[in-house]
Amino acid sequence: MRRVGVEEEFLILDFTDGHAVPLGQVLESLADDGLSSEMKQEQIETCTLPRITLEELAQDITARRMSADATARAAGARSVALATSPLPVQSTTTPGLRYQRMMERFGLTAVEQLTCGCHVHVEVESDEDGVAILDRIRIWLPVLTAITANSPFWNGVDSGYASYRSQAWNRWPTAGPCEIFGSAKAYHAQVQEILTSGVPLDKGQIYFDARLSHRHPTVEIRVGDVCLFADDAVLLAGLVRALAETAARQWRSGVPPVPASAAQLRLAAWQAGRYGLDGQLLDPLTGKPRAAFEVAMSLLDHIQPVLLDQGEFGTVEGLLFQVLNRGTGAARQRAVHATTGSLCGVIADAADLTCLPATPIRKLTDIPAHG
Repeated sequence: MRRVGVEEEFLILDFTDGHAVPLGQVLESLADDGLSSEMKQEQIETCTLPRITLEELAQDITARRMSADATARAAGARSVALATSPLPVQSTTTPGLRYQRMMERFGLTAVEQLTCGCHVHVEVESDEDGVAILDRIRIWLPVLTAITANSPFWNGVDSGYASYRSQAWNRWPTAGPCEIFGSAKAYHAQVQEILTSGVPLDKGQIYFDARLSHRHPTVEIRVGDVCLFADDAVLLAGLVRALAETAARQWRSGVPPVPASAAQLRLAAWQAGRYGLDGQLLDPLTGKPRAAFEVAMSLLDHIQPVLLDQGEFGTVEGLLFQVLNRGTGAARQRAVHATTGSLCGVIADAADLTCLPATPIRKLTDIPAHG
């Protein structure tokens, strides 16, 4: 089995009023390990170890979330799994030459960029293996955006999107879906062509939806919002690993990638960000609208042989049905707002749910009610 790891970004929010506070470097200095500051001081990132079993990963994710929040509490704040701030915020750029250059080059896109994602790394045997995976999982990535949608509010208002983070993030010039690469040589040639243009500052700004990591022997899938529920982060990792192994098996068997264009995938990604699981998604195989539940079941069917081989089908199926039944983080945020009439109420609820232990540490049904 391929090892898998998860990076999660969290907002740092004031303990009393829920506003974002610039404590990223402070929390990084207070933590023993496992916390790192980001481009904006109002967020912090955690990273699990590479894990084989989803049980180990669930324990890691839970421990990292609890540690980040405990560190934030020591500074009078909370570490909260919200992909955008529900309340208006003027973010603070972390000091450093690279971030300063990003502000100068990308203007308002960089100034307003305070979003939190969940990135999944899956181990690959080689760059050829990795690119073969990238070429074959690309049609399924919008479904992952829908499942993890957790950013309906932006600047104090309901954005109308389940994942507004995906909209804000895709303002970067290198972000979004790619065409089929075909080989590692072609992948690296495209990356070099982009870097030669002088638009991105460096390889770290190759913001493809899914890419070869330039630091680890992994593919990195970057389409997910940070998940309100730790369970959904575990689900995302399980889905991504199974997609990667399914793609690798297809490649070894000579099955070509589905020839969907990047333009079509951008439409599918927009649809997923707009509605999450509360509407229709574009079917990855036909490009036509289809009920989100049916598309999710198609994803599960697609990866079922791998999940069965890995002994993970029951866990992933259970976690997937859980999110389909209870709704995404975005649905939870809107439900709490409808009940409380308060964005501060949304933040308080999210702060409590962020540290709710992940399955299999607890029962699948142990979710606090919002009403």
